[in-house]
Amino acid sequence: MAKITVYEPSGTSHVYRVRSRYSIRLWSVRNSRFLEILYSTFANTLLALHPLWSKIGYKRIETPMVAFESRAKAFLFDCRMCGQCVLSSTGMSCPMNCPKGLRNGPCGGVRANGHCEVEENMPCVWVQAWQGSRNMNTGDNILKVQKPVDHSLRGTSSWLRACAETALKKKQDNADE
Repeated sequence: MAKITVYEPSGTSHVYRVRSRYSIRLWSVRNSRFLEILYSTFANTLLALHPLWSKIGYKRIETPMVAFESRAKAFLFDCRMCGQCVLSSTGMSCPMNCPKGLRNGPCGGVRANGHCEVEENMPCVWVQAWQGSRNMNTGDNILKVQKPVDHSLRGTSSWLRACAETALKKKQDNADE
């Protein structure tokens, strides 16, 4: 009796497909310092546009921003759009890629080769996070405990949220002076 197998495209292999799936994510970790600078510049630009966002309305700008953010972050970080991005604290390695959903460090089941205990071909998200954080100016942020994921924010723009929160904080700081 012939064994029924899943379709395997010609000219590819399982190993190649697995590697290509992680190659951009791993590039992002290796280049975390560059991405930290790029993000800081982008965040400052968003903050400078806060008066415009306020005038237009954050709710109106949310849909196009989510479309842009989800595509950019999915490509670079294999982002899951949790709405509470901590890439700047985790060496540009998204903790939402952890099969166990761990947000504050590895599970203790990391294989000797640095791969995940659940997905044996996948490099551990937290091993990568540590390596990426060592390249960054704000690399010690990886030591801060993250809040649990608020699933009600899934699919929303963490960029706009961070911009609005920073603008509010600056406004409060100026009022306190």
